[in-house]
Amino acid sequence: MRYVYLALSLVGLVGTWWFNLASMAAGEDYLAGWFANAASSSAAVDILVAGLAACVFMVVEGRRLGWPTWSLVLLVVGSAAIAVAFVFPLFLFLRDRSRSLSEVPA
Repeated sequence: MRYVYLALSLVGLVGTWWFNLASMAAGEDYLAGWFANAASSSAAVDILVAGLAACVFMVVEGRRLGWPTWSLVLLVVGSAAIAVAFVFPLFLFLRDRSRSLSEVPA
């Protein structure tokens, strides 16, 4: 699953930033576009709530795994600054990797 998470993270990065850069190049008002109509408002609320839940989960799970605070701050800030579609699957990849490295072979 680790590499599925990593692949999803890369797709999330490229997919979101392709459209972010296109929006910037067109001079669009990015945030206004989120709430331009009922459909986009629904999608905006959907990603905002899912992103908030992902951030809470990343912080709680990261603390449980003993990750340093700075790494959790980077994940939360990255979710807002880059994309939840990139950061959350990246977190899942790192979590899976961290858990497998901490397993002691029998």
